[in-house]
Amino acid sequence: MSQLSDPTTALNKDGGGAGCAMPSGLPRHAPAQLGIAPETLRSWLRQMMLIREFETRCMQSYQDQKIGGFCHVYIGQEAVAVGCVAALRPADPLVTAYRDHGHALARGMTSRACMAEMFGKIGGCAKGKGGSMHMFDRANNLFGGHGIVGAQTPLGAGIAFATKYMDEVMEGRPSSRVTLCFLGDGALNQGAFHEAMNLAGLFDLPVVFVVENNGYSMGTHIERGTTMGHDLSAKAAAYGIEATVIDGMDVLEVFHGMSGVVERARANSRPAFVDMRTYRYKGHSMSDPRKYRTHDEEQQWEAADPIHRLRDRLEQAGVVDSNALQAMTQDVRHEVREAVEWADASPVPSLDELHRDVFVEPWGPYTGSSQPSMLGGAENTPSFRAIDPKGGQS
Repeated sequence: MSQLSDPTTALNKDGGGAGCAMPSGLPRHAPAQLGIAPETLRSWLRQMMLIREFETRCMQSYQDQKIGGFCHVYIGQEAVAVGCVAALRPADPLVTAYRDHGHALARGMTSRACMAEMFGKIGGCAKGKGGSMHMFDRANNLFGGHGIVGAQTPLGAGIAFATKYMDEVMEGRPSSRVTLCFLGDGALNQGAFHEAMNLAGLFDLPVVFVVENNGYSMGTHIERGTTMGHDLSAKAAAYGIEATVIDGMDVLEVFHGMSGVVERARANSRPAFVDMRTYRYKGHSMSDPRKYRTHDEEQQWEAADPIHRLRDRLEQAGVVDSNALQAMTQDVRHEVREAVEWADASPVPSLDELHRDVFVEPWGPYTGSSQPSMLGGAENTPSFRAIDPKGGQS
């Protein structure tokens, strides 16, 4: 089986390049050239460090049996979520796959709400009912992580259709929102993805399909399971959709590249496709021993750690110093430690929660839905599904 390319290999900007090759050396776009404020750069570094620490604690909690079910950590891919979210506006929707903790934190979900959901507790973003693979945050326009491979892609197209319809038809103004739909490279082979791409191209939907191309579908190398694995832009070309290749191991490259992609999609109300080349340092899930990868390959990619790259660059530019980095590290560790303690103390969902947040016939015995505690902790009041039109409850 062929291996991923060395991350020091040059990346062809025309969409080519072998495997998931990454560029080396200093960034092509220095902070000053991008016009990014120092406080913004520091916030990106902290967000990436927060995601890394959060995922490390999730692994520990999983081993301590505090977290059950599946657990897919985002270690190594932090620059993708942080850089992509930075390129969006707050009103832009985002939907993703089941490796979703990093996206939730980057989008603004509190570490408390995220960790409590991991623990299956009532204080979680979905009241403990979704777990690791299903992070939702409506207030921040995060429309969830989704456990079925590729299932989020037609949803992403549908959300883009909804925003365009609301803007253009209901409000009579140009379409103004762009939906980001994240997927793994394995989802490229699902029929739902191609149907979504086809409709997005036909209907001029402002959706950006971001392929977090870490080179493996679970344990299968991309060249063994996906045609044109060396040049995924071919997938977009079939539907007349613009394709871009971005170095997902460099948050500055992600922000710079995604800003252009997003704003073109916004201005033209057209879909786009991004081959985001990255690498996950841990296995597909907690049960993955990673026997399909060599130690040398992993070492090569870990040498291009996105957090270290940004940290070193900011130190060289005088944006942070060793004291600031130490304080940031301690602050992040304290936040995540406190989130674990808070999640552990949060109650488990009560048995009557089995009858809440369920779509059923409107006259059934169920009590409807309520806001999770992260949105104010409102009491569980009946929804329209459980209200009798004469004024009484069913």
